[in-house]
Amino acid sequence: MRADRLITIIQLLQSRGKISSKELAQTLEVSERTIFRDMEALSFSGIPVLAERGREGGWKLADGYRNSLSGMNTKEIAALLVPADPAILHALGIQEEFSSASRKLQAAATRQPLTPFSFLSQRIHIDGAGWHPSGETYPCLSALQSALWENRKVSITYLRGEDVAERLIAPLGLVVKRGVWYVVGEHGGELRTYRVSRISEAKVSDEPFEQPEDFDLSRYWETSTAAFKSALPRYPVSLLVRDHTMQELEKERYVALLHQEPSEDPCWIRAEAEFNTPESACRIILSLGQGIKVTAPPALADTVAAALREAAALYDF
Repeated sequence: MRADRLITIIQLLQSRGKISSKELAQTLEVSERTIFRDMEALSFSGIPVLAERGREGGWKLADGYRNSLSGMNTKEIAALLVPADPAILHALGIQEEFSSASRKLQAAATRQPLTPFSFLSQRIHIDGAGWHPSGETYPCLSALQSALWENRKVSITYLRGEDVAERLIAPLGLVVKRGVWYVVGEHGGELRTYRVSRISEAKVSDEPFEQPEDFDLSRYWETSTAAFKSALPRYPVSLLVRDHTMQELEKERYVALLHQEPSEDPCWIRAEAEFNTPESACRIILSLGQGIKVTAPPALADTVAAALREAAALYDF
């Protein structure tokens, strides 16, 4: 729409100072002739746009001119408070809002900043610790997000292995963990975490709900995952780890580092760790490359060594 384009032009001029017709045309995906007509329309409506000629010329606003076009809607604010990971923005459907909100914040840089973070942090939590991307799809994420914004309950069909469960939940928050999305919902007075890729159907109901005042999404996620980890099987492993690799190992969610001490070789650290299973231990250790060695148990050390030999033969190292 032309009105949206004219507003965008003003925001770009406020944030960047001076822009050429060519750059504006490329940014807005229109012709330079259209930009000239837009500038005439802005000038006719009382906006003081000025043209500078020459190699370093371009369009700019008169000195001291500001407008009040920095009002932002909820989606635009959400787009800036969620880290600008393209996959996350795409999943939430707010790529365009991110671009629009960026321009508005730049234009309003001298104004008092908006503070909607407390609203967003209670509804979307991004856990950056080390899980591996899954490539899952989320056809119901949009419906869950709509229910979340509107504080309305949502009816879901949830796959639990070979079983199918029907639930009417109050969605209290979304969590994304390395590309895997979860919804935290209240059902029957209890809080549950549902993996969004296992929700085959979601219908937003007309039934509203109130966000509990004492509910903290980040705290709930950390507490529930800690309880989940404590219930997992434990597989103790002795390791030699280089400094830079230790930092990566500490980020792995399903690894508990119990003890660390210097080794005889100053380049290596002795560590005692707990994994969930021999299979997950082997996978994680191999993913960390040459900066980690297994000293016990012997069976795991042999498995890792065999996998490394196989990889070396395959790629002719």
